Amino acid sequence: MRVLPLLCIAASLAMPVSAAEPGLAGDWVVDLATDPAVPYTQPMQLALRPDGGVEGSFYNSRIEAGRWKSDRGRVCASFRTSDGVGPYHTSVCLDGEIARGQTWAEHRSFLFNWNAVRAPVAGGRDAE
Repeated sequence: MRVLPLLCIAASLAMPVSAAEPGLAGDWVVDLATDPAVPYTQPMQLALRPDGGVEGSFYNSRIEAGRWKSDRGRVCASFRTSDGVGPYHTSVCLDGEIARGQTWAEHRSFLFNWNAVRAPVAGGRDAE
């Protein structure tokens, strides 16, 4: 009767990488506008690994290193990207259907708060 525990283990290993916290994983459109009258957005793709690591990209830059955690009723991730000149440190937390984050670039002397919404699904109803 050890078959059931083995089936449960096998099923859990077959889950997608981001199945643990699908709410923050996926494709996002980040609003980086400094003037609400002038839209400016950039893509963010997040994959949350079971070991707590983060992969993907932000502002068309590969995520070099990162971690995510679900704690205190929220899911958050922090990661580092680069523009070739210096690092960008970004943190983001899921707040309902919105991802709220901030990015710090010490070499550019700025800290920017931003919001993101889910990217439209290609070929889906959002794409029509």
